[in-house]
Amino acid sequence: MKHLQTKLQFLLQSFVEKGPAGCALAVHREGETIFEDFVGVADLETGKPITADTIYRIYSMTKVVTCTAALLLYERGDFLLNDPLEEYLPEFKNPLVYRKSDTGEIYSSAASRSITVKDLFTMTSGLTYPGEGNETERQVAKTMHLLEQQNQKMTTRQVSQALAAIPLAFDPGTRWHYGLSHDVLGALIEVISGKSFGQFLQEEIFDPLKMEDTFFRIPNAKKERLCSNYKLDEQGNLIKNTQMDANIQTAAQFESGGGGLLSTLHDYSRFAQMLANGGTLDGERIIGRKTIELMATNQLRPENRKDYNWNYLSGYGYGLGVRVMIDPALGGANSSLGEFGWSGLLGTWVTIDPKEKVSAVYMQQMLPNFEGYHQPRLRSVIYGAL
Repeated sequence: MKHLQTKLQFLLQSFVEKGPAGCALAVHREGETIFEDFVGVADLETGKPITADTIYRIYSMTKVVTCTAALLLYERGDFLLNDPLEEYLPEFKNPLVYRKSDTGEIYSSAASRSITVKDLFTMTSGLTYPGEGNETERQVAKTMHLLEQQNQKMTTRQVSQALAAIPLAFDPGTRWHYGLSHDVLGALIEVISGKSFGQFLQEEIFDPLKMEDTFFRIPNAKKERLCSNYKLDEQGNLIKNTQMDANIQTAAQFESGGGGLLSTLHDYSRFAQMLANGGTLDGERIIGRKTIELMATNQLRPENRKDYNWNYLSGYGYGLGVRVMIDPALGGANSSLGEFGWSGLLGTWVTIDPKEKVSAVYMQQMLPNFEGYHQPRLRSVIYGAL
């Protein structure tokens, strides 16, 4: 694996030369660390290096944890994927959908069917992120802004209830649309388990896997380990991005299943290894092998996948909350069929391959995140060495 070391070190160095202040990568196979390296700094002003215990905002890599946690309840028979969501979260009963009349007027009418639990996993619920693209996005933006103002008091369940009052962007199941579905999945976990979302994750995933630095709220004693987060301006200068640290609070009650976790390379690598090893790590079983297979099975159909068209996801389908490789030729990818994972807003990335028992976790903190450049290259080098 010496050639893997050299190639990956060179690649990471090239990333830091053109982008993030620092980055880190760990690759594991069959329980062995086959690569781990830290390049650059966690903070440009102080020159503090990226190290094994640097903490990162993992944003949407939280989603893989949330979906795994929900699947633990699925394995216990607590819900079925095709169950109507309102059986567990009654606020979603009789959903409405925003529609446009022939004259372009926006109105709402009853959805063609209920949202199912599976629609939350697969981002086919009609729930969106805040934005300007359609009326649902605009209303979600207003609602989330109001919630942020009451952030100290707003719970995960209350966020779900507020979102349920907004008409959906489309009839459930008819389209894929990236949005707040996994945040609502966090509320589902709370209602079924009777525990707070964070407590459930702690007891069922973080404690058994010895993930001691993964949490929604960073303890004061660990704040100095948090990696600084940068914006790259048009001249190629890195500027500290303090706006995005609103979620690094110690008192907020909303635990975002879609993007709220902080973690380290070591911790998230343990989680990824567990999934690559069929659900176990160091003798601790977290989830069943067949459930992981279901998670990494493409759930989209030709009629609802046209919006799943991000360039760097070419060749991938979408499973239960994860991208999944279904066409290596289309993606120009040397990875296995069924390789799966996701990434985070600031350029973090995970890939998991149960066939090869390989997992890789990459960490950085920068916008734009260059994910379309970094992540396929990491994949090519890692698989080229197997």
